Amino acid sequence: MAFPRFLMGDNAHYPDDIFVVHLDYPRFVINLKDDTLEFLEDIDKKDKEELEDETKNLIEEASRFYDEQCALYDQE
Repeated sequence: MAFPRFLMGDNAHYPDDIFVVHLDYPRFVINLKDDTLEFLEDIDKKDKEELEDETKNLIEEASRFYDEQCALYDQE
């Protein structure tokens, strides 16, 4: 089964939070409310430096994904 790159997450215990799950490497969950990022796997030391540079791009992509999904819901 193929998974999408991003998923939206919801949790009734955190009604003000906006979660987006990134399923490609590096897998992570971001809370767009405050841009907190939690990686779901250990990051190799050699990848850590590169990922620090890429984190900004990943946050921007997750935000665009969320905006696109909301726009689709608004169209219905």
